[in-house]
Amino acid sequence: MTRLKILFDDEDSKAGSERFGHVSCIDPEDVERLNEKALSNGDVYVGDFKEIIPHGKGKYTWSDGTVYEGDWESGKMMGKGMLLWPSGSKYSGDISGGYLHGSGAFTASDGSIYEGHWRMNIRHGIGRKKYSNSDIYEGEWKEGVHEGKGVYFWNNGNKYTGNWKRGKMHGRGVMDWVNGDQYNGCWLNGFRHGSGIYQYADGGYYFGTWTRGLKDGKGVFYPAGSKRPSLKKCCMSLGYDSGRKSVSSECSSLHLEDHMVKKPSVKRSLSERLSGSGGLRSSGRISRKSGENSGFSDSGREFVCSSGTFSLDSDAGQSEVQENTVVVYEREFMQGVMIKERIRDYTDLPKKAEKQTKSIAQGTQKSSCVNIFKGQNSYHLMLNLQLGIRYTVGKITPVPKRDVRAADFGDRARITMFFPRMGSQFTPPHKSIDFYWKDYCPMVFRHLRELFKLDAAEYMMSICGDDGLTEISSPGKSGSLFYLSHDDKFVIKTLKKSELKVLLKMLPKYHNHVKEHENTLITKFFGLHRITLPGRRKVRFVVMGNMFCTELRIHRRYDLKGSTHGRFTDKEKIHENTTLKDLDLSYEFLMDKSLRKFLFHQITVDSAFLKSQHIIDYSLLLGLHFRAPEQLNGLVEPPNMTPNMENSPAGQGVTPDGEVLFPSKGLVLLAHEPSFVNTEPGPHIRGSALRAFSLGDKEVDVLVPGTGRLRVQLGVNMPAQATRKLSQDESDSAEVELFEVYDVVLYMGIIDILQEYNAKKKAEHACKSVKFDPTSISVVEPELYAKRFTDFLKQKVFPEQP
Repeated sequence: MTRLKILFDDEDSKAGSERFGHVSCIDPEDVERLNEKALSNGDVYVGDFKEIIPHGKGKYTWSDGTVYEGDWESGKMMGKGMLLWPSGSKYSGDISGGYLHGSGAFTASDGSIYEGHWRMNIRHGIGRKKYSNSDIYEGEWKEGVHEGKGVYFWNNGNKYTGNWKRGKMHGRGVMDWVNGDQYNGCWLNGFRHGSGIYQYADGGYYFGTWTRGLKDGKGVFYPAGSKRPSLKKCCMSLGYDSGRKSVSSECSSLHLEDHMVKKPSVKRSLSERLSGSGGLRSSGRISRKSGENSGFSDSGREFVCSSGTFSLDSDAGQSEVQENTVVVYEREFMQGVMIKERIRDYTDLPKKAEKQTKSIAQGTQKSSCVNIFKGQNSYHLMLNLQLGIRYTVGKITPVPKRDVRAADFGDRARITMFFPRMGSQFTPPHKSIDFYWKDYCPMVFRHLRELFKLDAAEYMMSICGDDGLTEISSPGKSGSLFYLSHDDKFVIKTLKKSELKVLLKMLPKYHNHVKEHENTLITKFFGLHRITLPGRRKVRFVVMGNMFCTELRIHRRYDLKGSTHGRFTDKEKIHENTTLKDLDLSYEFLMDKSLRKFLFHQITVDSAFLKSQHIIDYSLLLGLHFRAPEQLNGLVEPPNMTPNMENSPAGQGVTPDGEVLFPSKGLVLLAHEPSFVNTEPGPHIRGSALRAFSLGDKEVDVLVPGTGRLRVQLGVNMPAQATRKLSQDESDSAEVELFEVYDVVLYMGIIDILQEYNAKKKAEHACKSVKFDPTSISVVEPELYAKRFTDFLKQKVFPEQP
């Protein structure tokens, strides 16, 4: 008896449901007529035979009522045919080897219809499906779900056009609501996520960033009737021309203006009117199955602050005023709640953008690496890096594990290989240019990766996978090139020759330090490489862990050294991804007593190590994730404050310069439960969970509302309360000091540890000491540098709670 696999599907869109039917081998003695036979199991076949098996045209009816009529080949359904199930489901199209395979139309028992390509009983390729609720999807499918480019039409008139992944909107896409609103931008797992532009039906629009469907970060709102600038100017005004995986690259790829609809200005209530139904907190996620939430546009979610008060109600005269308005609103959101707003004249934005363009251009001219390796050469460098790292990791991983030896350190401990474009006995052909590859101290870095609990295959796939590397702009003055792995886990930075020598020199002590101190905050190094290009140009790279590899958005970044001379950022150059400096930091961070103790123990140990290696110019890279305020109540008062604040401007939650400020939302510390948190090692995670004084010195997790439960480790997911002292101008009060308070999640690490206090730096110190206060300049001798660095963090950044 021959088992024949057929499809049985009586459920909506479950084309992969299967059952086995049976086609018996026909016994010649049982043949009554050549073209018809009732089998002993109750099945009936009518059609052509080849010897004793179905072959040609035929109809097979199973005892349960399932019917196949079409082509047969050697006892199997093969060719064109039609399947009917007792449930009422029907398939008509190509069949191969007993599977739905090729092109065909499937009608389910619930009335849904799919027409398109199949592979092994699963929708795969180009296809169109009309669901039972009249929703329609047209586009690419993969393994039974939407993946690739496609258009989805909801039965209520909403439409999404763009990219899909695993059945969800993912990547570039445009969402059009039936009310006339439109979002054009980035999506992630069904949510608006990344940069985009939201245009309202009345002609107003908002350009900014979203996280999981909520506005998160800085943006600009242009009311209806205001002049619309070019997308480039809009990007520049927000500073999206530089930064991490930068939104600049996203902006350039969005082509937003091509999709924006020029809608007539409608005289109605403002698009920024505040909804009384809690629309501010709506996630904006869109469900494919129900289509109900596809009505969650941003209409009614925006609101403006004018003359120090919120405009919550409609005003008949406001539409006319907006027809000729030149006012725009720079806003900042945290998890969908607006925390700050500044009213600006439209003409100020192009000036701001122009200044930023000039500063970026000047910075690029000073950056020799960028000039030499821009454009196609930068692509070649990325490809060369991937080829070299894949070769090295593949070569070193099979070597049996052993302890690191003295011979494994130094310039002579290396692997070298030539990568010709056409390939060789040891290297594959590639699309880059010929290059020489050198991998320094491969056994040492393999052992470091093992110490940091990184799997070799995952490390290689993160950097060398098909998704490639993303070039990001340099946040400092070094002019180094930076690349980010596609999963955000690793940062690759170009080094100067002097920095490479310092790293090789300190590597034995560095190896011992990270081995002895699993909670070290010092940068994690995973590989050191050199590429030699035609013309003998040499580019040196180091692979590091990304300290900001987190599912939470990093709202602020600070590079803190403890010095004051020149340690500020021009306000016109500050944008979403700017790394700010010491004098830009107006926050103090209060944290649990035990967490602070662990933190400064490790900072002291790490600073002592760097001092012993005569290293200066290092800094604490600090990332802040602010929690969204819970409600709009105004400024929080410090303790023991007089309650008579009714007449203060702070009572309205608005500062005189037009900034609107709101209070904080709490984080919750819980006893550590390994089964409730992600315990997989990350690029900046190695130590155990920390203990908190407030929970009886137990290991703790932090519960982040709206996100989940995270393991608290040194430098990772550390909860704190940020307080910012407002200036007298901001508070407009001579009697009372006001503080802005937020709950924050901190990410931190010690970076830039490859600058020795050498003869050149000594000369720089002597020269600058004549002009400036010797204690204020960055370049000081290592012992003073370490003390100043630690004292600054203790006193100014993480002060002890009173």
